[in-house]
Amino acid sequence: MDPAELSPEEAWKKAKEVCFDLLAIRARTKDELRQALRRKGFDEELSERLIGKLDSSGLVDDAAFAEQWVRSRHTTQGLARSALVAELKRKGVDGEVASQAAEEIDRESEEQRARELVRKRLRTMTTLDEQTAVRRLLGTLARKGYPQGLAYSVIREELRDAGADSTPLDDAVTD
Repeated sequence: MDPAELSPEEAWKKAKEVCFDLLAIRARTKDELRQALRRKGFDEELSERLIGKLDSSGLVDDAAFAEQWVRSRHTTQGLARSALVAELKRKGVDGEVASQAAEEIDRESEEQRARELVRKRLRTMTTLDEQTAVRRLLGTLARKGYPQGLAYSVIREELRDAGADSTPLDDAVTD
């Protein structure tokens, strides 16, 4: 199907169908819908008009999407605020909207989630020397977007609670 060969009414109907099919799977950003319509060959004017209608009817709401995305990805993937903001920006959410949604995660919640990740990962590292474990833990938290200072302190405390001394952390930092 080439949208250029369709009448304006048929093109509108097909474009709407594409958007509704995508929205039936999960919430989408305006930019995700815009890209999907572009890939399918719909012209920009029709796409913008349709996305405007979907937005005004409340079917597409980037701010609500961002809030839902932040809650879900922080809980299930353990992502920190900075990683969540970066993901939202890649999905076409305005930077300010993304930052505002990420503010929902406070420092305590972020620290708690980092601790959970470290504890879980420590259980699988029983055969590793402490320095290797520390480097891997730092890498894990860094990939999830946690700030270095928070990562260092959480790892140091969790290692101490697990019965290790914190010197490997200090060695890993200077390597």
